[in-house]
Amino acid sequence: MSDIVSEFNAYRSKMNDAILEDNNKIIKRIFNLDTNAFTEGVLDKKTKELLGLVASTVLRCDDCIKYHLQSSYDEGLNKEEVVEALSIATLIGGTIVIPHLRKAYEYWDALESER
Repeated sequence: MSDIVSEFNAYRSKMNDAILEDNNKIIKRIFNLDTNAFTEGVLDKKTKELLGLVASTVLRCDDCIKYHLQSSYDEGLNKEEVVEALSIATLIGGTIVIPHLRKAYEYWDALESER
């Protein structure tokens, strides 16, 4: 696994564990809501991940972008599908999202290098 991917996953897992260890009911419910929102429903998981990716890009959250790129990759989306979603995010978000677009491309390339 590439460094950028393994470092992100390790940090995310470690900090999620630390957060959840505090046993805060509100935080646990938010985590649960997030997990359940991205399960199969009227919209399939691939569509939901692309929606999450677009929203995360427009909001300029690099950790969220990485999370949704990983989930999109795991769901079998290809680069063309992801890039099309990122193009919509860039259109909606404007040029201020370009630095995040660069990081998204770097992360996607790292995910694909694992194949």
